[in-house]
Amino acid sequence: MAGRAGIFPTFFLSGFECSTFLWKDKGRRDLAAETQHLRHAREDYQLLRSLGIAVAREGIPWPMVDQGGGRYDFSLIDPLIEAMNEAQILPVWDLCHYGYPDDAAPFSAGFCERFARYCEAAARYVTERVRGPHCFTPINEITFWGFAGGEWGWMGPFGKDRDTRMRLRRVLCQAAVAGVHAIRRVDREARMVHVEPLIRVVPPHDRPDQAEAARREMEDDAFFAWDVLAGRQHPELGGAPEVLDIVGCNCYSFGQMEYREHGPHMALEPSDPRIVPLCDLLAGVWKRYGRPMIIAETSGMKEGREAWLKDVMEESLAAVNQGIALHGICLFPAVDMPDWHTGEWLHNGLCDLVDEAGVLKRQPFGPYVDELRRWQKQLNRVTVLDEDPFSDPVDLGDVTEAARRLQLRPDRDWS
Repeated sequence: MAGRAGIFPTFFLSGFECSTFLWKDKGRRDLAAETQHLRHAREDYQLLRSLGIAVAREGIPWPMVDQGGGRYDFSLIDPLIEAMNEAQILPVWDLCHYGYPDDAAPFSAGFCERFARYCEAAARYVTERVRGPHCFTPINEITFWGFAGGEWGWMGPFGKDRDTRMRLRRVLCQAAVAGVHAIRRVDREARMVHVEPLIRVVPPHDRPDQAEAARREMEDDAFFAWDVLAGRQHPELGGAPEVLDIVGCNCYSFGQMEYREHGPHMALEPSDPRIVPLCDLLAGVWKRYGRPMIIAETSGMKEGREAWLKDVMEESLAAVNQGIALHGICLFPAVDMPDWHTGEWLHNGLCDLVDEAGVLKRQPFGPYVDELRRWQKQLNRVTVLDEDPFSDPVDLGDVTEAARRLQLRPDRDWS
């Protein structure tokens, strides 16, 4: 079964942590700097090339490039552009990863218009310098940002109640739609990947009275951003299926949770009978939107990384067998990242980071890489990029054929 061209040049994607939030009492943070990604851009992109990965989620730090008054300094990302062009890696540009300029808070006048102007300028800058197709994520994880920045007080704008969360998510949706239209004024064919957490929320065993609150958060709240972008809710904001475009689902083990009234919720243990298969969660998103899908972030932790990848692949191929148009799986991050709260390394990347006299050395985690290689071979994917990876995009027929050959079934018993 051949001839079904995918959206991306490889089925496996990766990416780099690029948050630029205002964080509690620590002020502005820049995770690309904390992981020394800018310093090691060439090495990081050559790593992906050696692993047969030709697509990477990458960030443009809005707070750092927007100088105010319509002035932008994009020179900060020139080392990234040089490195990705040399390695021939296609970026999915994340234009707002929880961070905004100090004088452009989400509830300030003109926020959406300023964001749209920035999106247009950013799109113009990168499309002139990086080979297409051009892909963007205007605002990352609107739903999670609504909680973390609107209700939990973790990050800017530091709201601490439900009403602020509701206001924040709505204005972020409005800005994202405006950003899509601004980007497409530069490139009419640009693709959008709208990334949101894929979650399940259940009530505590002894609190059946919280079942409706859990359901509302799992269904109504979790789908709000995608619904607005697709035009299913608040059509006055300009959403439409072509605005939603590609649905990016972030999938982690802690995404299946027991409800807590004042949040955050408690992650379910792997043996909890209330866990449902990832395949079923993906099927629910596909049924709701019918848009091309990717798993936009996924990773296990520490020694569990290869087992997690095995489970995600088995569930994903089971979903493909059910007819879901899955265009890729993003192993995120490519290099390790710190826990936002404690600063400890999470050990969730394709590479761990080892501090040697202040230099963060990249150390590939062998078992995780080996598991990636195994699945590349199962899907008839390259394990090392050829001279021009864009000349031979993913044939989704190979992925479908592998799914049919393996006949995998959904399994709620995740590692």
